[in-house]
Amino acid sequence: MSSSFRPFLVNDLFGDPALYVGLPWARRALLFDLGDLSTLSAGRLLKISDVFVSHAHVDHFVGFDYLLRVLLGRPKALRLYGPPGFVEHVDGKLRGYAWNLVDGYSLSIEVHEVHPDCVRRARFACPQSFQREEMPDLPTPGGVLVSEPEFRVRCARLDHRIPCLAFALEEPVRLNVDKARLDEL
Repeated sequence: MSSSFRPFLVNDLFGDPALYVGLPWARRALLFDLGDLSTLSAGRLLKISDVFVSHAHVDHFVGFDYLLRVLLGRPKALRLYGPPGFVEHVDGKLRGYAWNLVDGYSLSIEVHEVHPDCVRRARFACPQSFQREEMPDLPTPGGVLVSEPEFRVRCARLDHRIPCLAFALEEPVRLNVDKARLDEL
C-alpha cells in the first residue's frame, strides 16, 4: 500500500527541523516542528492546519513568527501541539507584539500542551488581540492527539533535559479491491 501522505523536509539535514506533510485529499497540511520556514511558499503555509512541536529550543520554534505573519489576515484556525510549558511559550511570543491594527482579522490559534495525564489547552484569537483564553483539559488515550478517519497522530514523552515530545503520524490500512477482476474470478 502506498501512502497518501506527501512528506518532505523543509530544510536540508543541517538546517532547522521542520517536516511538512501534505494531505492532498484534504487540501491541507501538517507540520512537525517549526524551524526556519522561509523556504515554504505562502500557498503551502496557508494549508497548514496542525503543527506538532517537539520542544521549544530556538531551532524547533523559530518559524512560529513567520507562520503567524503569513496566516494573520486569513480566516483560519491553527492548532499547535507541544510539551508542558508550551502554552506559556506561545503566549510569550504573542505578547511580544502590538495588536492595535488587526481589526477584522479572524485568525484563531488553539494551543495543546501535552502532559502525562491530560492535554491542557488555551485559545488565542486575533479579534481579542490574542489574549489567552483557557479551555477545558482533554484526555490523551494512548497518547493520541489527533484522530481523524484519514490519519492519526500519537505522541510519546522524551528526555531532552527539558520536556520533549516525539510524534508518530499513522495512516489506516486500506485495501483496494478491483471489482472487475474479482467478478472475473
